Amino acid sequence: MPRVERFGIGTRIDTKFLDLLNLLRKAAYARAEDKVEPLKNAVSTLDSLRFFLQLSWEVSLIPNKQYTRLGKDVEEIGRMVGGWKKGIEKKTSAR
Repeated sequence: MPRVERFGIGTRIDTKFLDLLNLLRKAAYARAEDKVEPLKNAVSTLDSLRFFLQLSWEVSLIPNKQYTRLGKDVEEIGRMVGGWKKGIEKKTSAR
């Protein structure tokens, strides 16, 4: 990524990744009934991250190969977080 964009959109992408990690940490250490909110926020952060990655790719800031690799990883994380959230919602609604 060129230097100028690295400190613009690149910083946003880095921040979204760090925000996602922080939300997942919060969810991991929260009580079962308190996990849903950080997981909802994590899903929202993932959506933002997808947007910024796609935007970077569309304006040719990141090459196709890197975008494909990152996209697969972000999608896998999304499936994992979505499954975790769904499982927690199922457990807490049964109570």
